[in-house]
Amino acid sequence: MLPIIEREVVNKKKWMQEDEIGELISLAGSAPGGVGVNAAAMIGHRQAGIAGAVSAVMGVTCPTFLIVILISVFAILFRNQPKVEAALKGMNGGIIALISMAAYRTARYSILDTTTAIAAIVTVAVLLFAGIHPLYLIITGLICGMAVIRIKKRLGLQVKMEKKSVTGSYPELEYYI
Repeated sequence: MLPIIEREVVNKKKWMQEDEIGELISLAGSAPGGVGVNAAAMIGHRQAGIAGAVSAVMGVTCPTFLIVILISVFAILFRNQPKVEAALKGMNGGIIALISMAAYRTARYSILDTTTAIAAIVTVAVLLFAGIHPLYLIITGLICGMAVIRIKKRLGLQVKMEKKSVTGSYPELEYYI
């Protein structure tokens, strides 16, 4: 879904620059809910206020909602078929690949330097092994990020707040989350 949104917003409609959409996707990923829905709401709000946000969310969620209903009906009708069960289990690997691709794209825009790379690694480790609620981790990351920037400025170190354009530096892969 995100590449489609990006293609429409950046290439066709020219509502945003590529670096802006990258930041928006990173922000949408940090908010609760689906990244695509959050990104659509933010883009819709930016273009037409509350009505734009509501329209964008409806446009993104309604087709998915109808597809899920359709799949659910077929799953109920054919759930005892071994081939259907095997196909559903096979989708698990595909879903892991799609989530990994979304994480890769988010990291591409979010990891700016050694500090942010270390923060990303520590965050993943804490999420996997400590069982802390992600909201507490986001709040802690916010506070730590502000502290690190303040310390770096006092020490006279370079503070990177944005990444230079990454266009063309990585192959563009399609994924649909």
